[in-house]
Amino acid sequence: MTKTVLITGGAGFLGINLTRYLLARGHKVVSLDIADFSYPERDQVTIHTGDIRDKAAVDRAMQGVDMVVHTAAALPLYSEEDIFSTDIDGTRNILDAALKHGVERVVQISSTAVYGVPDHHPLYETDKLIGVGPYGRAKIDAEKVCEDYRAKGLVMPIIRPKSFIGPERLGVFALFYDWAKSGRGFPMIGSGNNRYQLLDVDDLDDAIYLCMTLPADVVNDTFNIGAKQFTTMREDYQAVLDYAGFGKKIVPFPAEPVILALKILEALKISPLYAWVYETASKDSFVSIEKAEQKLGYAPKYSNKDALIRNYKWYLDNLHQFEGQSGVSHRVPWNQGALRLAKLFF
Repeated sequence: MTKTVLITGGAGFLGINLTRYLLARGHKVVSLDIADFSYPERDQVTIHTGDIRDKAAVDRAMQGVDMVVHTAAALPLYSEEDIFSTDIDGTRNILDAALKHGVERVVQISSTAVYGVPDHHPLYETDKLIGVGPYGRAKIDAEKVCEDYRAKGLVMPIIRPKSFIGPERLGVFALFYDWAKSGRGFPMIGSGNNRYQLLDVDDLDDAIYLCMTLPADVVNDTFNIGAKQFTTMREDYQAVLDYAGFGKKIVPFPAEPVILALKILEALKISPLYAWVYETASKDSFVSIEKAEQKLGYAPKYSNKDALIRNYKWYLDNLHQFEGQSGVSHRVPWNQGALRLAKLFF
């Protein structure tokens, strides 16, 4: 049955991938985003340009909607004030309007950042939530808002995805891909022997769709989502350098002095990386997806290596569209800052 689906953050990386996924399955898509929806599919989408912190904008976008997928968020490079007001207050606005308009269900896109830097792996949905930085803490509080609205009768699947990549994903990954295409090796914080699970956006779309279509009593829960197959961080990222074909290697560096240097660069505002990236890059980071496999029938198609290479191919094919751009969202490359100089030595 055709549904009208509101995607908050519809102009973002996940938003456009999910839009294409839903259009291909015959659904109608409404986008609400503070950014312009500039993709070729704009004629197939009902577009609302607005901020989820604006209750009137949210109410307008919610008209005639059957389901909501709430992907909009202020990412870690935003100010703390914007992160908390967007990720918590904005989420409350979305859920309040959804309840008011009789929306069937809202799929909340949370993050595995809610687990902080844990002392064990794999991570399960029942593990303690200890967010790192404003973004991690805001995602925890946003989940609490979702639980409040579950109690009010709203069907509220919560998805905690690992870092996801694929077509349209730039951000921090564009830094790595730029070095790979330029025939450079790439520095790694620590030995690279840690296991760091990723996720292809197409597999995330599958998980979202399962939460949209399976019975309410099955999906009204919280699910970790990630790749099933992944090796060490060093091996997974080396696959991209091998694909690039220059014979370059991942170069490990002792974690503590690198992290200290990056903290200094961040304080000077000349680093493209924030604490959550550089403080977790040398550590294991993977979640159990057993619950999603068993309850939802989730079956990821892409390994870490597959997802990284698929994203890199898209980067090469579309480089002309974003070369020279930079920003703080996943839609554009992040400014390399001081690391641009380091590139000369690899």
